[in-house]
Amino acid sequence: MPESLAMTKRTLGVCYYPEHWPEAWWADDARRMAALGLTFVRIGEFAWSRLEPRRGTFEFDWLERAIDTLHAAGLRVVLGTPTATPPKWLVDEMPDMLPVSAEGRVRGFGSRRHYDFSHAGYRRECARIVEALARRFGAHEGVAAWQTDNEYACHDTTLSYSQAALNGFRDWLGARYQSPDALNRAWGNVFWSMEYASFNEIELPNAALTEPAPAHVMDFRRYASEQIVRFNRLQADIIRRHAPGRDVIHNFMGRTLGFDHFDLGRDLDVSSWDSYPLGFLDQWADRPAEFKRRFLRAGDPDIQAFHHDLYRATSGGRWWIMEQQPGPVNWAPHNPAPREGMVRLWTHEAFAHGAEVVSYFRWRQAPFAQEQNHAGLLRPDSEPAPGFAEAETVAREIAALDLPEATQAPVAIVFDYPSAWAWETQPQGRSFTYFRLVHELYRSLRRLGLSVDFVEAANPDLSGYRLVLVPGLFSWNERLRAAVASAEGEVVVGPRSGSRDPNFAIPTSLPPGLPGPLAALKVARVESLPPGASVPVAGESGAFGTWREFLVGTGDFDVRLRTEDGEPALVGSGTLSYLAAWPDADLAVSILRGAAERAGLPVLDLPPGLRVRHSGGLVHCFNYDEAPVHLPDHGLSGEPVLGTHDLPPSGVAILREG
Repeated sequence: MPESLAMTKRTLGVCYYPEHWPEAWWADDARRMAALGLTFVRIGEFAWSRLEPRRGTFEFDWLERAIDTLHAAGLRVVLGTPTATPPKWLVDEMPDMLPVSAEGRVRGFGSRRHYDFSHAGYRRECARIVEALARRFGAHEGVAAWQTDNEYACHDTTLSYSQAALNGFRDWLGARYQSPDALNRAWGNVFWSMEYASFNEIELPNAALTEPAPAHVMDFRRYASEQIVRFNRLQADIIRRHAPGRDVIHNFMGRTLGFDHFDLGRDLDVSSWDSYPLGFLDQWADRPAEFKRRFLRAGDPDIQAFHHDLYRATSGGRWWIMEQQPGPVNWAPHNPAPREGMVRLWTHEAFAHGAEVVSYFRWRQAPFAQEQNHAGLLRPDSEPAPGFAEAETVAREIAALDLPEATQAPVAIVFDYPSAWAWETQPQGRSFTYFRLVHELYRSLRRLGLSVDFVEAANPDLSGYRLVLVPGLFSWNERLRAAVASAEGEVVVGPRSGSRDPNFAIPTSLPPGLPGPLAALKVARVESLPPGASVPVAGESGAFGTWREFLVGTGDFDVRLRTEDGEPALVGSGTLSYLAAWPDADLAVSILRGAAERAGLPVLDLPPGLRVRHSGGLVHCFNYDEAPVHLPDHGLSGEPVLGTHDLPPSGVAILREG
């Protein structure tokens, strides 16, 4: 049985596709991987057509030879289940397994992820292939862990509008509401005469003439998320029966909010995610053009760390990067090459946030098919690509380091996937997105040099945190309300928090529904603002934009900020505050600096490209910028464990805190 993956020493890995290369190459590839300093190799996640070329004809011998070859070189295999790429013969047998777009178009064979999570027949087929693989390889000493499927929700596949989804959704609603009358009341279907006499009358919320009822959409989002969780649990349970002691992992994606990762993470031993900093920066359009130019070859200094911290929370603290960008990718609108040193920086930053393993995608660049322009550690001619040397450097550096386990941060953000679904369903302003709100506050905390954890809204544990943020919360649950009421540290709630009940109705008592001395506070009305419009704040250089609330109510609380037109914008009593608008970057930093100071937390004033992570008595420093920085100029002067106080562009330093 392989040793536990819980470790202090960090390790590296790579994604490999033995079915893509002549078998005569495998042993030399394995030798070079081990010599580079890699430990883990992920294989098999797209290989169903080679594993079962015809129904019931399993060809596992080649996979066993590949695992044996890698294991003989001292490498540890992460074996993927191949269910993200069902073969053509299976699609032809049951074409109704294919997903259907919101426009009613069947999304066909010819790439990947061509299946519907609601399709019972496809779930049975997945159980069959996973069972066969787990029986054959569950006890193989070379297999250290398993990956379920690959990148759930990739290519917008969370939601399918198929007959299978419709049937499943109707059954789900029947179990949830028991009667059409109860559903009609919950959804507010008296509005626009939308009432149903039977669950079989209900359609999916994709073909209405105009906006469907938000509660209808919200329930379909809940249903769809539960289908993914069930699909993953089916595989995880099979693997655990046949592969005891091996970790079950899934690789999440960046900025993917279509399903609840906390719910799914409860069935994992390790959460992992796929980190592509340059692709993310170009693909996501909510950063200014000048910012994108400045960090063109480095990536957004806060987006990788955000996902490190979020996904660390989804499976109890253990997490990996399963795919780390090692060079230019192929899928973004534009695909620049990383600046020299950035592959090393991204890897060290993941370890600073507690990653056990960073695995590069991929070993050798493929000279064929859809990803032939996606760089690997090797070029297609098997010569080293630029990322190879940086991975080699990191392997040497981490071998000499004894990094402590990640420790609890002083600051927490309460994160809630249903809130993302809610504000996508009814944003009230085109630019309002839950992810952007949370990420901008996270970025502000990072500018202050603060380290951050995420906490699940449905199962909150706020003990030990000196500052807690609850931004954009769709609906309170009693556990979270009680946790906020009893929190030991400063708590900042809002904006838009508590503005709906679970059925997507405005509470009759009016939001935000805060506990304690702020219980009488009410949001009387709201407005959303277009880009370029802002509301100045008295005594501050920053302003509010995007979203604003008008507060009323009496009680024992202070108005801590007012807009220039006299409206209260930040009110508080003791350690609890409510923020009634969306602050711009400078105002967010000012507000959070005040909250941190009230909490007794030391803060810094970091430039846009310098970021730090504190953990286990060490402070990890990263320079995303194009210019060098001298760390003592920014209040960072501990004894260097790695690097020096002078960070070049793409530089990394680890300091021992005094």
